[in-house]
Amino acid sequence: MTQADIGGSMIEDGVLNLIRGEREKALSAREWKFRLKGYGYAIKDVRGAQVLTSLPQGVELGVLPTDMA
Repeated sequence: MTQADIGGSMIEDGVLNLIRGEREKALSAREWKFRLKGYGYAIKDVRGAQVLTSLPQGVELGVLPTDMA
């Protein structure tokens, strides 16, 4: 697992690799977030950090690394 930047939450490596790969394919942050919905994930802003959540429950999975903003 990969240590999140803040909050100490962990995101599994496989999920983080998926999120990172989709970010590289997307032309914009808006497209990236749309693509993630297809996998059952969403990103929300919490206190200046981007938090990965699962859909539809909205369970917070962890804080995304800052290089993925």
